Amino acid sequence: MPGSLGGWELIIILAVVLVIFGPKRLPEMGRSLGKAIREFKSAGKEVQREFNETIDPDADSTKTSNRDTNAGSTKPENKEA
Repeated sequence: MPGSLGGWELIIILAVVLVIFGPKRLPEMGRSLGKAIREFKSAGKEVQREFNETIDPDADSTKTSNRDTNAGSTKPENKEA
């Protein structure tokens, strides 16, 4: 598949990065990258939550009330009756 990276390509890229930045700087760069990825995911979840609230503002209260109503029930409902 054109454009996909294989094992050797990744090893070569990592070796070049190691030579350019050095072994002391790589952990710092890894932490920064991890923090950026976490923040990006968090922002994406926040945008999705706000979008869902805009579409259906009563969704959160409905979910909570359904959970509270079904919380005390220990047997499944009989839907055939």
